[in-house]
Amino acid sequence: MGNIGQELAQAFVQAIPTVIFVALLVFILRRILFRPLAAVMKERDELSKGAVARARERAAQADARAAEYEARWLKARQEIYAQREADRRTALAARDEVVKQARAKADATVKAAQGDLAAQAEQARSELAQSSRSLADQIAGTILAGPAAAGGVAEGQG
Repeated sequence: MGNIGQELAQAFVQAIPTVIFVALLVFILRRILFRPLAAVMKERDELSKGAVARARERAAQADARAAEYEARWLKARQEIYAQREADRRTALAARDEVVKQARAKADATVKAAQGDLAAQAEQARSELAQSSRSLADQIAGTILAGPAAAGGVAEGQG
């Protein structure tokens, strides 16, 4: 068994330079490679988190702007509809006024025509009354004058 112990001791002594070399290599790699690499990765992580935060902030700003534009668009649309409605009401009121004036004018024309018609009817009645009196007088004169007047008139004609 002593032989195994000696071999182990000898292997350990032979491994010391390798262990020192590996320890030195780890120290150097940490100093030269891993620390700067960790710093770069940390910085990159912070920058990416900052970029993500800025992107989220910009997205929120874009959403706010989009909402603002949407609100403005809706407001403008409502104003246009309100203006259209006001214009429509104005046009309807103007149309109603024109129709009212036309009806008033037509009523006045009808009333004037009715007045003229009534005056013509009255004139026709008075002319008819005069004609009927004159005709009645002629008939009465002819009847009262008798057959001689009727014959004399008939003889004078023939």
